[in-house]
Amino acid sequence: MVTIKNYFLNQNGEGKPYVCLELIGEIEILLSEKSGKFYADVKKCKIPTRIDEATARLMVGKQIAGSIVKKECAAWEYTVPGTGEVVTMNYRFEYEP
Repeated sequence: MVTIKNYFLNQNGEGKPYVCLELIGEIEILLSEKSGKFYADVKKCKIPTRIDEATARLMVGKQIAGSIVKKECAAWEYTVPGTGEVVTMNYRFEYEP
């Protein structure tokens, strides 16, 4: 199961607005390779929709069947929010029904 955490308004290539949902998966307990201590995390992703903003607002908090899985992709850079460190990623998370 995944949970709809939030929604966002985005624009397509033609400048038309559309709603995007942010999904989060189940909580996971992971072991840090650096510190050797455990920490909690969730996988998250965003998916586009054909629903309007009012409907998206009603969907926040709802659970839907499926999971968020790790998929390989072209390399991209990510800035770690807490440290400002820039890391290169070669995967992203996607929703799978």
